Amino acid sequence: MINSNVRCSRRRFVLGGLACLGAGLLGSIKSLFPGVGRLSQDSSCGMDFQGAGMSDNRFEPAYLKLHQNGELKRRGQELWEIMKECRLCPRECKKDRFKGIKGDCHSDYRLKISAFHPHFGEERPLVGQGGSGTIFLSNCSLKCVYCINWEISQGGAGKHRSLEEMAGMMLELQRIGCHNINLVTPTHYLPHILLALDIAAGRGLRLPVVYNTHGWEKEEILKYLDGVVDIYLPDFKYWNPSVASRLSSGARTYPEVARKAIMEMNRQVGVARPAANGLMYRGLMIRHLVLPNRLAGSREILTWIAENLPKDTYINLMSQYRPVYRAHEFPQIARSITRAEYREVVEHARSLGLTNLDVQGYWW
Repeated sequence: MINSNVRCSRRRFVLGGLACLGAGLLGSIKSLFPGVGRLSQDSSCGMDFQGAGMSDNRFEPAYLKLHQNGELKRRGQELWEIMKECRLCPRECKKDRFKGIKGDCHSDYRLKISAFHPHFGEERPLVGQGGSGTIFLSNCSLKCVYCINWEISQGGAGKHRSLEEMAGMMLELQRIGCHNINLVTPTHYLPHILLALDIAAGRGLRLPVVYNTHGWEKEEILKYLDGVVDIYLPDFKYWNPSVASRLSSGARTYPEVARKAIMEMNRQVGVARPAANGLMYRGLMIRHLVLPNRLAGSREILTWIAENLPKDTYINLMSQYRPVYRAHEFPQIARSITRAEYREVVEHARSLGLTNLDVQGYWW
């Protein structure tokens, strides 16, 4: 199955999303602060699952059982302790973030969020009618030189928020009809996310959680998310360690770490297959951004996927690379990709027998 989607850039939705959502939605979001606790309680039990686009069978998120037996909070507290000598991401900077020292991700112990709103530029099975309920977290551990959201990921745009406020955001996104909670660049805030999710689950959150990541994730940290995350949405950016190091601030281990991470994600949630209503509720959805001059190693990445994962693994072959941020400092990525470059990747994927490709129709 090959799907053809033409997407808007994530940056457009992050920086301009609130302006285009309409006065009614803006009123709902503005009502969230202050008084998050009151709003969260008001939103706790009145969710009409069919009205929000759910299937006839009531969906139960993975985290609900862990919330009910106290395991979700326990895992969040255990991850919280790791921040004292931080080893949440593969950089393992071991900074004591509790002392106000920023890790290599530029974050201390305080949760920082740039924006939250329905996102209509994500994969179609995540967007549906009501949008993907996206929470954009500030800062990033990978620090790519071509990041389209560099103001957030490396410029630190955003405001510090409490766990209660984050839980309130999740509940508000559910209340206005989003189909999931989409956590963008979550790695360095995993303790906060689990603890906020525990609060929100206690107040009625029942949406699937999407773990939207650059893919450079420690396998042992991902094990904390087993039974928590419903949908994994990782990038698989590079095949060559030297390219990863050059374009992502010394992340030479990216290819090896990403391969192990994706295998663990697949073990936890399996193949992503949409429900009868077209929405995704569980599974692994891999993104791969095609770079100019074959720099990402797209053929090798797709070959590895075909040899190590089911042939119907969901793969979004992304054509929207643009030379932004510091990309012009690197001649090999100082231009957009060509149709021929994108077509070569799609044809290779098809030749491998990969059957669940999400491709951009204009380019293909």
